[in-house]
Amino acid sequence: MRFLPTEEQSDFARTLRGLLGAADVPAAARAWAAGDHAPGRALWGRLAAAGLFAPAAEEAYEGVGLLPVELAVAMVEVGRAGMPGPVVETAAAAVLLGRLGQLGDGAAAKRYVPALVAGEALATLALPGPSGSPYALDADASAHCFTVSPAGELRVSAGPASGPPARSTDPTRRLSPVAAGRGELLAAGPHVLEAARAAADWARLLTAAQCQGVGETLLERTVQYAKQRTQFGMPIGGFQAVKHRLADTFLDLEFARPLLWAAALSLAPPDVAAAKLRCGEAAYSAALTALQIHGAVGYTEELDLSLWLRKARPLRNAWGTPAQCRATILPPPAT
Repeated sequence: MRFLPTEEQSDFARTLRGLLGAADVPAAARAWAAGDHAPGRALWGRLAAAGLFAPAAEEAYEGVGLLPVELAVAMVEVGRAGMPGPVVETAAAAVLLGRLGQLGDGAAAKRYVPALVAGEALATLALPGPSGSPYALDADASAHCFTVSPAGELRVSAGPASGPPARSTDPTRRLSPVAAGRGELLAAGPHVLEAARAAADWARLLTAAQCQGVGETLLERTVQYAKQRTQFGMPIGGFQAVKHRLADTFLDLEFARPLLWAAALSLAPPDVAAAKLRCGEAAYSAALTALQIHGAVGYTEELDLSLWLRKARPLRNAWGTPAQCRATILPPPAT
């Protein structure tokens, strides 16, 4: 069992990091929050061309096979860059449809997955159960909104779901409630619920990877700030209290990373829940550290740091709150 990426996986991460680093992701995120999806969609297409979604689909659907480690490596870079949009949900939708194909119901996969892999279409996803999500992320920006009901009905619709979006601390995230029975029926039955459970595990894993990337960026930017900001004639990074806070945040992220790779290797629900819990808490801790050391300037619109600060808590709760993850790791005793 490996707990470090291979050279090929590291090359994939470097490729995505270079692509995202050359783009003005903060500008695309601000435009996305304002309802202008064009810059984000353009960047989305370049990421898809670099193979971002290929590890979420089998070769029969224009992917490279299901490769959760590669996709987790990629999502760390997505989180590190602060990329807006339903990236996790698009990958999980491809997994859901592909799993239906493995279970003998491949019509929907042939119809939708190649376009998702190529970046020609976006998808969002709402799934039942504690591992799922009752909201559709960025339904107003997504070409396809896939929903699975508790009865096992898979439907697809276009455009926003029912009702006004729920409020989020991250302005790039619009969470729309899903109306029951809305959209075209694609499949129904117990096999749909089985595929939905697999897709929810992937979504939880990839959100954990996104949290890891967000936390690493928050720590990196805070360290840079601590070296530049001076008080009493010296950088604040020289103060012991600041050093200890940064060191604790670093350790949180370092201890989360092996759990992420272990979960990607096994895809066992308890492992995935442990990774999501640890990565989510580490990202949230990094946000608190960043805000404490930057002070009030940290959450002002003028500073790009605010884009990552406001992601940490929503991502910590997305696709499984800390309480839900703990219940998966150690279910409550039967009464």
